[in-house]
Amino acid sequence: MAFAFNYAARSDVGMVRSENQDSGYAGPRLLAMADGMGGHAGGDIASSVVIGSLVDLDDEAPGSSEASRALLQRISSANHELSDMVKQDPSLHGMGTTLIAILRAQNKLVVAHIGDSRAFLVRDGEVNQITKDHSFVQSLVDEGRITPEEAIGHPQRSLVTRVLTGAPDDEPDITVREARDGDRYLIASDGLTDYVAADTVAEVLTAGEAPGPTADRLVQLALKAGAPDNVTIVIGDVIDATRAEKATTQPQVVGAAAVRSRRGTRPIPVTPAEKAAALTREATGSDDDEDDPEEVRLAEDGPAGPGRWLRRIAVLVVALIVIGGGAYAAWTWTQRQWFVGEDNGTVAIYQGVSQDLGPVKLSHVEESSSVRVSDLPDFYRTRVQDTVTADTLADAQAVVEQLRSEASRCAVARALGEQCASGPGSTPSPTTTTPTPSTTTSTTVPSPTSPTSPPSPTSPTSSTR
Repeated sequence: MAFAFNYAARSDVGMVRSENQDSGYAGPRLLAMADGMGGHAGGDIASSVVIGSLVDLDDEAPGSSEASRALLQRISSANHELSDMVKQDPSLHGMGTTLIAILRAQNKLVVAHIGDSRAFLVRDGEVNQITKDHSFVQSLVDEGRITPEEAIGHPQRSLVTRVLTGAPDDEPDITVREARDGDRYLIASDGLTDYVAADTVAEVLTAGEAPGPTADRLVQLALKAGAPDNVTIVIGDVIDATRAEKATTQPQVVGAAAVRSRRGTRPIPVTPAEKAAALTREATGSDDDEDDPEEVRLAEDGPAGPGRWLRRIAVLVVALIVIGGGAYAAWTWTQRQWFVGEDNGTVAIYQGVSQDLGPVKLSHVEESSSVRVSDLPDFYRTRVQDTVTADTLADAQAVVEQLRSEASRCAVARALGEQCASGPGSTPSPTTTTPTPSTTTSTTVPSPTSPTSPPSPTSPTSSTR
C-alpha cells in the first residue's frame, strides 16, 4: 500500500521570549522540527540552516533503502555548514539546535533525532513517545539515579548532552519504522512538553480532529499554561495514498525558518516559483533582496494569530495594572521568579524576571558567585548571557553549581595546554552515559518525568537550553 502525509505545522514565540528560535517544516514526505539555542548567538540561524538543508528531500522521494543515508547526509552537511558559519563569524560561537526529522520512503518512515525535542506516535488510540532525550536528566534515569517520575520538573531538565553545533561528532540517532494507515505523528519542542501534561496532550491528539486544528489547540494549551519558551508543533497523519487528494498539499514552514533572519538568512522556498527563484539566485550568485521570491505562507500563530493577540493583551493588562495602582501585585509575582545571569562578569542568581518595565527594574541580584563568565565554555557563556530560568532558588543554585563544574573543567584543560570543548560536543564525565547513534528498528520509549532533589555536582558536559 502506498502512503501519504496529511500534515500541519504551527509555531508561536511563547509568552516571554522576544524571538522565535524554533523552525518547523511539514510536507508530503517530510516532517521536521528544530529547536535552536544560542539566543543572540544564533539559535534562530542554527535551526533555520538545518531545516533548510532537509527541504529538498521532500521532492526527491528516495527509496526505502536510500532514505536513511540521504537523511544522514543532509544532516551532516548542515552540521558542517554550522561549523563554517562559526569559523567565519566568532559571535556565533555557542549556537546549536535540536532536530527531529521524519522522512517517508514508500511504506517506511526514517526518524532522525538529536537533542531533547520529542516525537510521539498515536496508534490505535494510544500515545507513545518514540524518541529518547539526549539530556542530563535522561542520563540520570538511564543510570537509575532517579525515576522517570522524578524527572519531570527537574531543576536541570534543560541541560542537553547532544545537539547539532558544528562539532564533528554531532550525530543523530536513526530509527526506521513501518508506516501504517491511521498512524499520527507529533513532533514538538519543549515549549509544549515541559508545560502541558502528557495526558492532556494525548487527549487532544486522540480527539479525532484534523492536523491543523489539533496543532492549534496544542499551541493554545501551551500558551494558556504560560509557556515562556517557543512552542512548535508538527503533526503528520499517515493516510492511504488513494485518499491523498483530500490531504494538505502545500508545504508549511513555521518559526525562524519562515522569515528572513536578521543575520541575512532567507526564507525556505516551498512553491515551484520560489524554488525556481532560489535556483536562479544560486546560479547567478545574486543576493539582492529584490530577487527574493514571495514570502512563504506563515502559520506562525495559527489562522487568526491568537498567540500574538494574547501577548498584546497580556502587555496591555500588565500596563493597566501598574498604571491603575496594582503595581504591588505585579511586583509580588515577579519576585517569585528566578533566573541565572551575568553580573559584572560573574555568574549570579537573580530574583525577578529578566525583562524591565520601562524604567522599573523587575529583578535584582539575590546571590553572587565566584564563577567568572569568561571562564565558561562558549556554549555555557552564551546560556548565562541569555539568562537561564529556574523554578526556585534551589534550582538556580543547582544551575550555578553545574556552571562551576564546567568552569573548573575548563581551567584544568587550559592548565594542561588543551582546548576546552564548547558544550555538547565535549566528552561527558565518567559518571554519565551518553547515548550513541544507532540504526535500528524503532521501539517505544516512555517519556521521562521529575525529581525531588538536584543531582550531584558530578554531571556531564552538557548544554543549558
